[in-house]
Amino acid sequence: MDGIVLLKEDHKTVEKLFKQFEKAGEDAHAEKRQIADQVIEELTTHTWIEEKIFYPAAREAAPETKDHVLESIEEHHVVLWMLSELKDLDAADERFDAKMSVLMENVRHHVEEEEKEWFPDVRNAMGRNRLTELGEQMEAAKKKAPGEPLAVPSAKH
Repeated sequence: MDGIVLLKEDHKTVEKLFKQFEKAGEDAHAEKRQIADQVIEELTTHTWIEEKIFYPAAREAAPETKDHVLESIEEHHVVLWMLSELKDLDAADERFDAKMSVLMENVRHHVEEEEKEWFPDVRNAMGRNRLTELGEQMEAAKKKAPGEPLAVPSAKH
């Protein structure tokens, strides 16, 4: 699978979870906890493979995307800390839904920027063979991704 397609599939998976969360009833604490846990797992793995494999390759192939990559890493930093806080927050806590809402806003903004503003440049610079190679590397790396959001490199900066 093409690396950009893989990342977009991850984005779709997370968006579906966000929609489930938004549809869950106000007092559906167990359901919201389960959805949040899936979001934490998906986004931790996704940020890990982007930072370890995709971003360095994007910067190398399309140096003009450097500022986009750096901004994306900073967005990851914020998201990973929010995931870490959500991980330990009781779903019945009055801040849980608000924190999840802010997380969703941040992630949706991040996804839109990636997909519209700089993935096309990276696709043009890399070509199909390189993107397929990256997709295979990222798929394999998912198995090695940490379960803890704060273990992703950008969380430490």
